[in-house]
Amino acid sequence: MKEIRYIWGVKEAIYEEMEKDEQVVFIGEDVGSPGGSFGASKGLLETFGSERIIDTPISEAGIVGMAAGAAACGLRPIVEIMFMDFMTVCMDGIVNQIAKMRYMFGSRYSMPIVIRTPGGGGLNAGPQHSQCLEAWFAHVPGLKVVMPSTPYDVKGLLKSAIRDDNPVIVVENKSLHALKGEIPNDEYVVEIGKADIKKSGTDVTVVATSRMVHESLKASEKLSKQGIEIEVIDLRSISPWDKETVFNSVGKTHHLVIAHEAVKQCGIGAEISAVVAEEIMDELDAPIERVGAPFVPVPFNLEQVYLPDSENVVTAVEKTMERLF
Repeated sequence: MKEIRYIWGVKEAIYEEMEKDEQVVFIGEDVGSPGGSFGASKGLLETFGSERIIDTPISEAGIVGMAAGAAACGLRPIVEIMFMDFMTVCMDGIVNQIAKMRYMFGSRYSMPIVIRTPGGGGLNAGPQHSQCLEAWFAHVPGLKVVMPSTPYDVKGLLKSAIRDDNPVIVVENKSLHALKGEIPNDEYVVEIGKADIKKSGTDVTVVATSRMVHESLKASEKLSKQGIEIEVIDLRSISPWDKETVFNSVGKTHHLVIAHEAVKQCGIGAEISAVVAEEIMDELDAPIERVGAPFVPVPFNLEQVYLPDSENVVTAVEKTMERLF
């Protein structure tokens, strides 16, 4: 095992897959000599050259269009969209083209495209550079969406995404880029669509994504002092998402809290809540609680008040423990 930062896990995954398969190319703004806006491609230009590390003009729509054409012609492009907020500029290419091309052409084309994008707050970058928009993409048939929370998961999921013949959106929370964690020295992958139980517990199931996995683990320490043991499930993939792991946990604890950084309204937590209510309602001993950001743009000067944290998870757990049908 070795210790590595989250962002270097991203770089290692890209490096290893480019070394393994010459059809893998990396496309984006400042991904060449500058090494990407967060350093994920530092040194890759010198190793793989400008035909495979493609520095583009400032045109997200052009980048995604290039990736779609490249994939249709047999390449396996990795795209970096500098901030998740800028995904709005290339929604037509992602939603109307990439997500649908394999379906429309009867699988004669595959779309092995990975779109990496840093999302979320934590850097006081303001309302146009701090959004969590993952629920938009989870709503689109034809796209897979993953949200790794650890260096281990980001490397393993990114490698799986690069090898997938379908388009995969990889959402990296910016505040996690400096996070350290252990990964194996040997090659490994993490299966898309499989959740991970980060902590076992018997009283309340907490399903979390990305940064909120760590906030939920902090909450578990506080709740343990009250005699409440929560089970923290890192969803890792939100489309598809791992119903089996979530359902098994709810069947054990009979209480459910869902935590994500995105605004609570119409977030992925709403979908999970609905599916649990539709399919295993009888397993619940109390209403489901959701943790998410308030329904306002991300403020620049009040970001720490705005972002959900471990205290919000603690409050939600306490509330669902107190409320019975």
